[in-house]
Amino acid sequence: MSRPDVSVDSTDPVQPILPIESDPDVKVPLAIEDWLAVSILAVLALITFTNVLVRYFSDQSFAWTEEISVFLLIVLTMAGGSSAFVRNHHIRIEAVADKGSPSRQRRLAILSHTVVLLFFILLTVLSARLVMDEYRYEETSPAIGVPTWWYSIWLPTMGTAIVLRIVGILRRLLRSNVQ
Repeated sequence: MSRPDVSVDSTDPVQPILPIESDPDVKVPLAIEDWLAVSILAVLALITFTNVLVRYFSDQSFAWTEEISVFLLIVLTMAGGSSAFVRNHHIRIEAVADKGSPSRQRRLAILSHTVVLLFFILLTVLSARLVMDEYRYEETSPAIGVPTWWYSIWLPTMGTAIVLRIVGILRRLLRSNVQ
């Protein structure tokens, strides 16, 4: 439904809501995390849609969908987090992080990325210990009966990827000469 008081010219380009930003220069392309996230989201949608159809037509659901979905959501979250850190789209208080002199912004960025780095190192080490315990004690998942370390191994793997991305960010920050 169009409004007669608003003129619409189809030749006018549509302005994006958010400005288009180029990706930072990184040695390992961010397309890895992007394609991983897109692929996982597509698989999640397919699994969920299939389960809805099965539930609709048979009044039962696949038992394995919840386990697989939780595992895929963890990997999706970690891949998105890795990409967000490099692109500087992670959650932060912009009134504090983006105000003041460039040297103050750089110092705050170094401090915050160091804290995040320490957190993800701890997460990676502890989740690796969890995987080792699940492997040693031969734990299996309740619905499918597969070893739970098959799911858990991705947490330290993706945690390591985030640690490496943050190390790269810190290296670039420390090399920049902002006074």
